[in-house]
Amino acid sequence: MLNVVETFSGIGAQAKALSKANIEHRVSATVEWEIGALYAYDIIHNGKQHLEDYRHHTKESLVSEVSKYNLSNNGKDVASYQSIVNMPILQLKAILHSIERNNNLVDINQVKASSLENDVDVLTYSFPCQDLSVSSHWWKNNTGIDRDSGNRSSLLWEIERILIDFQKQSKPLPKFLLMENVTAILSKRHIANFNIWRKFLEELGYFNQTYTLNSKNFGIPQGRQRTYMISVFVGKNKQKAADIDQFFFDNNLENYAIDESHMETLDNYLKLNYNNEIYKKEAIEATPNFTPSREKILKNNIVLATDNIVDKGIIARTITTKQDRNPNSGIIRYSQNLELVSGRKYRNITPREAFLLMGFDENDYNQLISYNIQTAENRTLLSPSKLLKLAGNSIVVNVLVEIFKQIDEINNTFLSEKTLNEKVELTTG
Repeated sequence: MLNVVETFSGIGAQAKALSKANIEHRVSATVEWEIGALYAYDIIHNGKQHLEDYRHHTKESLVSEVSKYNLSNNGKDVASYQSIVNMPILQLKAILHSIERNNNLVDINQVKASSLENDVDVLTYSFPCQDLSVSSHWWKNNTGIDRDSGNRSSLLWEIERILIDFQKQSKPLPKFLLMENVTAILSKRHIANFNIWRKFLEELGYFNQTYTLNSKNFGIPQGRQRTYMISVFVGKNKQKAADIDQFFFDNNLENYAIDESHMETLDNYLKLNYNNEIYKKEAIEATPNFTPSREKILKNNIVLATDNIVDKGIIARTITTKQDRNPNSGIIRYSQNLELVSGRKYRNITPREAFLLMGFDENDYNQLISYNIQTAENRTLLSPSKLLKLAGNSIVVNVLVEIFKQIDEINNTFLSEKTLNEKVELTTG
């Protein structure tokens, strides 16, 4: 069984992929500070919360407990004490429940080797991409993963600190590390820093395999290209490093493409049956007022479907954290025969569709809606805009499935105790 630690865990694409791949595992710790994400993680992976376990708490005791953590409402800033005081009791209970049920260590800056178990097999780190992505240039931010820049992407170096702490504590390093981020990490501006990171891992004893993979090659009709790095701990064992190098050469996922007969089309992801009242309501919510700026969106973005007919051979562009923007992931156009809202020409992808295009199941989304929390008279913890943001910040599960299959095979073939014992027997026999 793989013992997994998910740092920057978001809604848990890694845990979802391990389950989909039928790999025996347990997530012994998560690290996530954004309130919406940590709550969604708990619901998707564990189901309904048992808030009756917190019935002994008062509002004051809940505030006292929750305010101990460096939580964030927006994924950018630490939530103020006053904002926690202003939260309803139900939300405070849900946050505390989410933290405790998932052993969420919340703040990556405070995680130490002693916070984690001794036998970590896989540590994942999909650190924030905002300061690496193309959009960072719009804000004149080119700091990327510069060490000590204080931006969100520089949180990569907290993983360095944690691994060094493993050594200081004489704890065995994780067998595998798994990174995911935008492809800009390999760009001219950022490659030097990334090479420093890779060199550091090599000096620790890791063999690094870097992939740039597009989700459209893994059965998802979305063009989303991301860079991944699998780091395998080999120590000073040159033969093991050579064997693993050969494994990746023979099984390079950049050459992977799902059989066309198994390729799914957008018909299975876009919810165009407006006789279904839930889908119709969600479509109306995703239909913006037709202003001059929206006219540009209509003209400049790909049409994924018209009414309830999907354009054949079309795939969605990258799912981002906002859909009412130019460019976006694609639009669903209305004809005059089907204007769900009078005078409006198109709609954007709904949060449900975004989750599906990230490889999550419809049941995952239904659970989030079923157990959504009312935080004010007209506000929920997981608003449609929050759900879109959570999907856009996640990782395509189908890609991770194939990556974890490789990790599992390497573990069983080269790193497991059984394999090592068999090699010793062959050598001594």
